[in-house]
Amino acid sequence: MLIAATSDVHSPKFYEDFVIAIDNMQVKPDLFILAGDMIERGSSAEEYERVYNTLFGKVSCPIVACFGNNEFIPDIRDEIKQKMKDIKFLDNESMIIKYNVMSVGIVGTIGSLDIPTNWQKIHIPNIEKVYQERLEAVEKHLHRMLTHYKIVIMHYAPTYKTLVGENPRFYGGMGSFAYENVFLKEKPNLVIHGHSHRGLKQAMVDNVPIFNVAFPVNRDIVIIDTDKIKPGLARFV
Repeated sequence: MLIAATSDVHSPKFYEDFVIAIDNMQVKPDLFILAGDMIERGSSAEEYERVYNTLFGKVSCPIVACFGNNEFIPDIRDEIKQKMKDIKFLDNESMIIKYNVMSVGIVGTIGSLDIPTNWQKIHIPNIEKVYQERLEAVEKHLHRMLTHYKIVIMHYAPTYKTLVGENPRFYGGMGSFAYENVFLKEKPNLVIHGHSHRGLKQAMVDNVPIFNVAFPVNRDIVIIDTDKIKPGLARFV
C-alpha cells in the first residue's frame, strides 16, 4: 500500500510549495493522510478548501485527516468538515478502510503535550485531563481494532525521538512520549504525525515506525510504501 502524507502547510504560508509538491508527485497513493495544521492560525475554512482543491484531479484515494493546534476554533473545524465531506476527519476516533483483501484500521487524534502551553493552561483549565483522555482513546481504539493493518495519525509528536533537531527544552511542549508505551503494548504498524518543523523525518519506537510528515522539514509529500517498512529498516521511497 502506498500512503501519501503531509501536515503543517500552514496555508497560505507554504501553499505555493505545497501545490508544486502535489504536481510533482510521481505515484498514485492508495491513502492520503493530512496530519493537521494545513492552514495557518486564524485562517478560514475557505483557506482549507483551497488546500483541498489542490488535490482535485490528482488524488482519487481515501483522504483521512486529523486537526492540528492551529485549527483550534470549533466553529472553523465544523465548517471545514461540512465543506470537505470527501475528507474523513478523525478526532479521537477510528475507521476501517479496505485495501485489496486487507482491512486497514486508522486511529486519529490531535495528540497530547507533556507540558501544556501557557495559553492552554489559562483557557482550558482541565487540559491535562483532555490530553490523558486522548492517550486513553488511542489505546482503546487500537486494542479493539481487529484489522490486518493499524495506522495512527496525530498532529503532536507521540515520541521525542522525532523531535531531535528541535530545542530539547521544548520537547514537552511539542508532544508526549507517553504514547510510546501505548505503541509498545498495542503494536500499530505505522504512526504518522506532524507539528515538528525541525525534527527528524523518521524514527523507530521498538518495531513501530514513526514518520514526521511536517511539510517544513520534508519540503515534499511523504510517500510511504508499507510493503517496505521493516523493523529497524523503515524508510522513504
